[in-house]
Amino acid sequence: MSESKSSIIDSHCHIVFSNFNEDRKQVAERWRSQGVKALLHACVEPSEIPAIKSMADQFQELRYSVGVHPLDVHHWESETINVLKDAALDDSRVVAIGELGLDLFKSENLSEQLSILIPQLNLAFELNLPVIVHCRDAVKEMLEVFSKLSEDGCCPRGVMHCWSGNVEQMRKFLDLGFYISFSGNVTFKNALDIHECAKEVPKTRFLVETDSPFLSPVPHRGKRNEPSFVKHVVEKISEIRGESFSQIAEDTTQNARQLFALP
Repeated sequence: MSESKSSIIDSHCHIVFSNFNEDRKQVAERWRSQGVKALLHACVEPSEIPAIKSMADQFQELRYSVGVHPLDVHHWESETINVLKDAALDDSRVVAIGELGLDLFKSENLSEQLSILIPQLNLAFELNLPVIVHCRDAVKEMLEVFSKLSEDGCCPRGVMHCWSGNVEQMRKFLDLGFYISFSGNVTFKNALDIHECAKEVPKTRFLVETDSPFLSPVPHRGKRNEPSFVKHVVEKISEIRGESFSQIAEDTTQNARQLFALP
């Protein structure tokens, strides 16, 4: 299977953002032309859900998550968990809970972030849905949360999105049953830890993503990212692992389907 015939899944994007308002249809044409057969649209807070749902009506290959990002704690209200649960039960295209997690890089309100993280993890376990995990400068804290849930027998499965840690950290999340997802930062020349992780991760446990509109890969750094650029992530991992483009595309497509029950 050649590069042009390979199917790819962008396992994390945000095309609901306003910087796609002018050319969303053209963006879709480009991802289709690059073999992107399915996308998972991550949600950062509940008011996005109607717009993301409407996008899933427009683009048949799109599935989505519902959740609250750790930097969006101010959007959490007493009824939010029920809003997320209802949205997940209402639409079979909701295939994950998230984007949730911890971010101690941009904010130090750990207890507040934990107060919205735990209910979402519990909801994911209750609904048997995977979680999409944002973890920035918070590996120790995140591992503590997951280890406790795992000991109690109620840790959801999921993916560490936009991986930026080292091999030792990666192995701890793998041991807990998580997948690792690589984004545009794997193409950066000095991202040596991420390169090492891409080399060492088991073939059945990693995904690729863009995190559009953020983190454009080389050769598009500094520009708005978009789902069609996921091919550069596949190319770089193919180079790092010494495997063909089509093999990486096939493995990551299979893994994303396995985790998220994607089309």
